[in-house]
Amino acid sequence: MKIAFFDTKPYDKPSFDRYGKEQGITFKYFETKLSEDTVELAYGYDGVCVFINDTVNAAVIDRLYEMGIRVIVLRCAGYNNVDVKHAFGKIHVIRVPAYSPYAVAEHTMAMLLTSIRRIHKAYIRTRDFNFSLAGMTGFDLHGKTVGVIGTGRIGQVFINICRGFGMKVLAYDKYPAAGLADGDSIRYVTLDELFAGSDIISLHCPLTEDTYHLIDADALAKCRRGVVVLNTSRGALIDAEALLQGIKSRHVGAACLDVYEEESDFFFEDFSGHILEDDTLARLISMPNVIVTSHQAFLTEEALATIAQTTVDNIVRFREQRENPNEVCYRCGKTEDCCRGKCF
Repeated sequence: MKIAFFDTKPYDKPSFDRYGKEQGITFKYFETKLSEDTVELAYGYDGVCVFINDTVNAAVIDRLYEMGIRVIVLRCAGYNNVDVKHAFGKIHVIRVPAYSPYAVAEHTMAMLLTSIRRIHKAYIRTRDFNFSLAGMTGFDLHGKTVGVIGTGRIGQVFINICRGFGMKVLAYDKYPAAGLADGDSIRYVTLDELFAGSDIISLHCPLTEDTYHLIDADALAKCRRGVVVLNTSRGALIDAEALLQGIKSRHVGAACLDVYEEESDFFFEDFSGHILEDDTLARLISMPNVIVTSHQAFLTEEALATIAQTTVDNIVRFREQRENPNEVCYRCGKTEDCCRGKCF
């Protein structure tokens, strides 16, 4: 099979070439993102491989279908950039549900520690031979309460890391994980209880209609003064303008963001020689208590290998018309342990 691979970065190619060659799959790499303007590049291919910032709307899906393409493989877990409702009955949509939960969870903790212990500031100071400790006071994680929203694979790994620091955990999930809560150090609570009782809040849930702007002005008003907000999941879980106002009012103590609602216009590209057009993002980055990384949490050697291997396996299963638990099924409303494409 020949697959048109959009939004290619240098780190994508080695693993995909390796696993693709083993299965007789050829990837044509395009640096451009998939959109209505670039969809014609997919002409003559058997499928397309897309990432989080590609646009797979109704118009793109219709054109892919007209070109005879019957499979869209996502090399990521999230699929909110794909109109799965419109794709149903036309094109199969298959994702990578998990690659390395450790990569994302560890990055979340790395950002938290960097922020509260001022490691990023210390690095810059000492490179200028400034060894002053003024303004570098942090706080212990031990004994603090972290609110974890979303207790899937990544959320649970992050919880285990937090427990290693001696932290208490307040968890929230629409579908609680069996056996996770122990009634003492880990408790499932309502969102309002989580907001009110957490020193730190970390987001590890998918982006849905229910979770869009989950952290907004009302939610932040319910939080403790000085709360630290972490987001390594999806940018639109947070109302960025409300977060900015919370930081300016000193109600939010710090924010660590690996994702941003309008990131598709900026992340993964070099804008160092340009004026940033997004005023909200520019203000957030300028704040001394905000750390922004550009959707980097997934980027480990282990995760990249797993992403490539799973994506290639998804293509092989499609080619051989085999069941696939990674297929996104609009009719079932599920992505795992559902019809596996049978109701397509």
